[in-house]
Amino acid sequence: MTTTRDQATHQRMTTQCGREIVIGRLPFTGDGHPPGRVTLDVGLRSYDRDEAWLSLTPAESRRLAAALLAQAAAVDGGAPAGIEVTHAGGEAYAVAVRRHVLLCDQPASAGGQDSAPTPTELFAASLAACVAFYAGRHLTRHGLSRQGLRVSAEFAMATDRPARVQKIRLLVSAPGVPEQRRPALLAVASHCTVHHSLQQPPEVGIELA
Repeated sequence: MTTTRDQATHQRMTTQCGREIVIGRLPFTGDGHPPGRVTLDVGLRSYDRDEAWLSLTPAESRRLAAALLAQAAAVDGGAPAGIEVTHAGGEAYAVAVRRHVLLCDQPASAGGQDSAPTPTELFAASLAACVAFYAGRHLTRHGLSRQGLRVSAEFAMATDRPARVQKIRLLVSAPGVPEQRRPALLAVASHCTVHHSLQQPPEVGIELA
């Protein structure tokens, strides 16, 4: 599936089977118009008769869901100032970060549909992504290529209470980096923002709205 934005209020997707989908929102308000509407146009193909329907791969379904959630957030009053999480059905939740929407879910064994990573997996992934960002900036700063840069992550849960991640292991792969530059690269990667936040945990307050 390819995705493009033709204007501020619309996002176009083309599926593997050639169907064009346009996700948007009504730009007008006032008397005679329904307030705050998200629009979905699946287009008509030559083989459509009385109705048009979609055939989506799992990946296309998730991207369509994310686009719809993003438009819904815009209709509700624009992008949130920070991060906002809303229920998306079952055990799934939509995580809105500005105009970007991620999904998290639970595996079938935990009552979910395994439609997206779990929050704990996203937690470990954020550390891996931050390490990759710092490593990539270091390579560019020293005239080295980011080609092949990869960070793999695995984590283990604690066996006692409270429920928590007990250990995270990251493996940074940067092909072509000279041996003499590897210690400096590792040092920089180890000092990313998320890693520092784990080493010196922030104060977290949870309240009911």
